Amino acid sequence: MTSPDYYFTIEKPSVAEFKDRGSRFIGYAFPIESVSDFKERLAEIKKEHPKATHHCFAYRVGLDGNTFRVADDGEPSGSAGRPILGQIDSKQLVNVLVIVVRYFGGTLLGVPGLINAYKNAA
Repeated sequence: MTSPDYYFTIEKPSVAEFKDRGSRFIGYAFPIESVSDFKERLAEIKKEHPKATHHCFAYRVGLDGNTFRVADDGEPSGSAGRPILGQIDSKQLVNVLVIVVRYFGGTLLGVPGLINAYKNAA
């Protein structure tokens, strides 16, 4: 099987916000072309939101889609990075990074609540 002559990505950075029981989830999507692009963007977001509780992310780079990474950044394992990557994959996107910044609102959401929140923010 050969790879297609086209791929899907995003044209420009975008931001969205989702709130659940006091917690704020701010989703950032960036077009990226390399792992070093990812590192730059993550550093920018961490600098922009130094007081945030978590900076969770997922990315998929390369036309073969084999270069990817997820991180829960202190959230329970599998509750943040995987749902974010799931949203990227559901749109069949490559060369994209999604970072979701969480400001904790005082109420624990539980793993299903976190999965839902990170998915919606992404």
